[in-house]
Amino acid sequence: MGVDHFRHRASQAKSPSRLWRVALAFVFWLGSFSAWTAEYRAVLDSWFFAQTNLHTWSAELIQTRSLKVLTQPLVSTGRVWVVVPDHFRWELGQPAQTIALRQPDTLFVIYPKLKRAEKYPIDDKQPGPWREALALLEASFPRSRAEMESRFRVLSVTQTNAVWQLALQPKSALARRMMSEIQVCFRTNDFSLTATELKFGDGSTMRNDFFNSVRNPALDEHIFDAKLGPDITVVEPLRQ
Repeated sequence: MGVDHFRHRASQAKSPSRLWRVALAFVFWLGSFSAWTAEYRAVLDSWFFAQTNLHTWSAELIQTRSLKVLTQPLVSTGRVWVVVPDHFRWELGQPAQTIALRQPDTLFVIYPKLKRAEKYPIDDKQPGPWREALALLEASFPRSRAEMESRFRVLSVTQTNAVWQLALQPKSALARRMMSEIQVCFRTNDFSLTATELKFGDGSTMRNDFFNSVRNPALDEHIFDAKLGPDITVVEPLRQ
């Protein structure tokens, strides 16, 4: 064997193998992944902590619905009032064309112009499509990390300008058929809600952008009364 042969063997011994290079790359990637995980967990911890001091909330909103069958999205304005954890009132249109009113054990969807109201019972002990859908809507105001993580998988946490964007996927297969993903957007400075976006199973989306929001306002408790007069026809779709 010549000198060149031994020089070649020595060169091979000094250079790392391909397997070693792959292992190093994996270690560096794992370190970056762990750092990213720690960062988004810190963000979520701050968001959850902010919710502990949230009792009431109100805002104006712009709702944008994008449907595959329409070339232009449907845009509506409205208002929302929330008492955490089991009251809210959404009004779309001025004057209100649709009112969604959640009480502890009942959800009403009221159409004042049509003189019609739909009544849906809320029962945590009997999960179903409606209960899953309501859980997705309530994701904007989680009561605890354990509650949210029992229902959702965190897909990503990203920052755009001064807003955190949290992408969630329902763990329930039933819920994923209705809504494949929900995005919750909140400010980086005070973790207040700025927007939500629901992605439905048929490819349509519904985005709510909130503005002029007020944290912990004093709300008249009667705002959550259904106030259904005798001229309103009440139906219960789930019992038909």
